[in-house]
Amino acid sequence: MVRFMTPFKQSLMFRMIQLFVVLLLLVHYSNPAAAVEQNSYDNLKIVNDAFVIIEKNYFEPVDSKKLVQGALNGMLQSLDPHSAYLTADMYRELEAETKGSYGGIGLEIAVLNDVLTVISPVEGAPAYRAGIRAGDQIIKINDKSIKGLSIADLTGKLRGAVGTKVKVTIMRKGFTKPRDFIVTRAIINMQSVSYSNLEHNIGYIRISHFQAKTTDELKQAYSDLAKRSKPLTGLILDLRNNPGGLLEQSLTVSEFFLEGGSSIVSIKGRNASDDVTFTAEADGEKPTCPIIILINEGSASAAEIVTGALQDNGRAVILGIRTFGKGSVQGVIPFEDGSAMMLTVARYYTPKGRSIQAEGIIPDIKVEFAEPAEKEEEQPAAREKDIEGHIKGDEEHGAVQGSIQAKGDLDAMKDNQLKAAIELLKSWDILRTMEKK
Repeated sequence: MVRFMTPFKQSLMFRMIQLFVVLLLLVHYSNPAAAVEQNSYDNLKIVNDAFVIIEKNYFEPVDSKKLVQGALNGMLQSLDPHSAYLTADMYRELEAETKGSYGGIGLEIAVLNDVLTVISPVEGAPAYRAGIRAGDQIIKINDKSIKGLSIADLTGKLRGAVGTKVKVTIMRKGFTKPRDFIVTRAIINMQSVSYSNLEHNIGYIRISHFQAKTTDELKQAYSDLAKRSKPLTGLILDLRNNPGGLLEQSLTVSEFFLEGGSSIVSIKGRNASDDVTFTAEADGEKPTCPIIILINEGSASAAEIVTGALQDNGRAVILGIRTFGKGSVQGVIPFEDGSAMMLTVARYYTPKGRSIQAEGIIPDIKVEFAEPAEKEEEQPAAREKDIEGHIKGDEEHGAVQGSIQAKGDLDAMKDNQLKAAIELLKSWDILRTMEKK
């Protein structure tokens, strides 16, 4: 169990995080007269006056609810790319997504340099199979411009009824012009953990997303790997193209690898009194073998928390390229009508006080991903087997189905970052053996 370094404790991690967000967001919300200055009231009066004028004088009747939603959208979009108004349907989809199942094509997106960018495709999802990659820029959806739309609106356009198709127009480095990808929507069941035994008794665990059962799946995967390889000479934790997910799970995953008392992450809000630091508690046996974490530009948010925690505590060597740099905390405030507001309330800081926001995590060993021999130009479209960080699919491996997948041997010859990690761990074990002699 991870705990606050504050006087009070809660029995459940999720409740602790909820309490932090609720305190941060609702203390002033419940008593606006004490928190809002007079000039704020004056500005709100202008908004109210504009609402009344529009409602009475617009050339045709207006839907007052739609007008309010538009005002909320504009207000939140003016803050940052991650704050957004969620309709009741959007909010229900968000809740479903955190539980690991939702309808859509399986893309994590964000506005980067004013362009809608794919942070990561969900492994095995329709977008992933269609060849959409991390770093792709989305120009249009169903041949319509997406300029000015919020992330929540864009997410809604990509999702829809299972079996329906959506056209996503993509621009990618190396493309001479935008290319259309036709993707069929499906139920996205995100399996967050897969694993494999590699050569030299090295274990490999991939976490594709942080969802409700990720830590349990991680522990199961590690236990299975440890039984097969006695002893494990090293572990590769692959967080490439992991867009993040639940904060709680990033904390408990970090705790699995860290000694009790180790700092995991700090959250700093607007007021110093709201700051909180999460630390690991001693909760049983920890992995003792050397660890290498693989990262890339698609590693974001919760993935960066885990990477920063293990890097700053000297528990893992980080290999790959700089991560995405999404180091802000969003709280979700539900409204009575079923809609909600997603609001950025704080920033994440690593144990050594480094800000993740816009900076990302810099690897200890920089290794750029080298495209395999099969070049994209030689194919009609990019295929799953050719994309960055490729892990062989179930048909190639005969993988075990379930919430956690046990995969066969990975092809390090097509993944130079994975190959570099394997060689480093092999050298590490050889040097350790020499020391004992």
